[in-house]
Amino acid sequence: RKDEKEYALKQIEGTGISMSACREIALLRELKHPNVIALQKVFLSHSDRKVWLLFDYAEHDLWHIIKFHRASKANKKPMQLPRSMVKSLLYQILDGIHYLHANWVLHRDLVSVACDTWLGKFDVSDMGFARLFNSPLKPLADLDPVVVTFWYRAPELLLGARHYTKAIDIWAIGCIFAELLTSEPIFHCRQEDIKTSNPFHHDQLDRIFSVMGFPADKDWEDIRKMPEYPTLQKDFRRTTYANSSLIKYMEKHKVKPDSKVFLLLQKLLTMDPTKRITSEQALQDPYFQEDPLPTSDVFAGCQIPYPKREFLNEDEPEEKGDKNQQQQNQHQQQAGPQQPAQAAPPQSSSQTNGTAAGTGAAAGTGAGLQHSQDSGLNQVPPNKKPRIGPSGANSGGPVMPSDYQ
Repeated sequence: RKDEKEYALKQIEGTGISMSACREIALLRELKHPNVIALQKVFLSHSDRKVWLLFDYAEHDLWHIIKFHRASKANKKPMQLPRSMVKSLLYQILDGIHYLHANWVLHRDLVSVACDTWLGKFDVSDMGFARLFNSPLKPLADLDPVVVTFWYRAPELLLGARHYTKAIDIWAIGCIFAELLTSEPIFHCRQEDIKTSNPFHHDQLDRIFSVMGFPADKDWEDIRKMPEYPTLQKDFRRTTYANSSLIKYMEKHKVKPDSKVFLLLQKLLTMDPTKRITSEQALQDPYFQEDPLPTSDVFAGCQIPYPKREFLNEDEPEEKGDKNQQQQNQHQQQAGPQQPAQAAPPQSSSQTNGTAAGTGAAAGTGAGLQHSQDSGLNQVPPNKKPRIGPSGANSGGPVMPSDYQ
């Protein structure tokens, strides 16, 4: 293009165009909103039958930011996100999701949100798992039995809900919100995602109940109608989680239960999907009406400590990163004894959506920074690929302290 603006390319995996890729392209061509990624152009390469999608370039993405703060906490140098940044980021995600939901689109993989650093604007991106839900010919569970990145998966999905709704996106936003507040994944599960079409996962449900408590019948009346409810009754005892609650979990992170930030989080993480707050209701929540007010520039008044993306040239295969890692490991072995390696991070059971990041940094790929093995909390959750980029980060300056008391 003749302008000097930077763009990002996303390559469709394989040859030709799959049905999921067609769905993604069709949706992207129709969606127009300031907080939804904009598809600029589609390129067809006839020589190798490849398809490329052109987006505005995003220097950072939500997963990038989450990983940075998670790693800083694991390395005993916690850097909390400023209150103003958390609020503005959450508001923009909700605004983009409200637009999708109002147009009958489920996103289903909300860790993938890209950021234009110059404008400080976050865009809901990576629409490969998005689906229309206004009049499906089949239950969505028949088409995609396992969706949403593992740690952000709503309890109704884990219990086999066949007609899941936009509430699954709201739960994922609640998980993201909690992680922005605490710098750790609220429903982190060490057990890897089982590669099966069966959505029930004991360990992930156990983690949710350990934080939230076991849902009372009065709080989620339709839980008895869930396909996996008999398995739930067999595998779990309510008394095991008698002392667990979201209030206690967030109080450990200095978020008071009477604060507006906690009250909104509680509404986003309501166990019963029919009682879970909607994106429209969340945008009107009192949390966004108290100081500091959300701003159009997420980074307003804040320094940006996040490292810029690094790129692989065409002459530099992706294996280069692996070689660098091997060299670092060899250096560590020469320097002294090494701690035993942890188990590999969990993998997603979700089938690929037919897309992958192309050369360069595609906006909204959802990849994360490389991470140390010092903490289980620093694992990559399912179906998130390591970023082609630095293994660490040098801060561009201190981030303002965050206080939610």
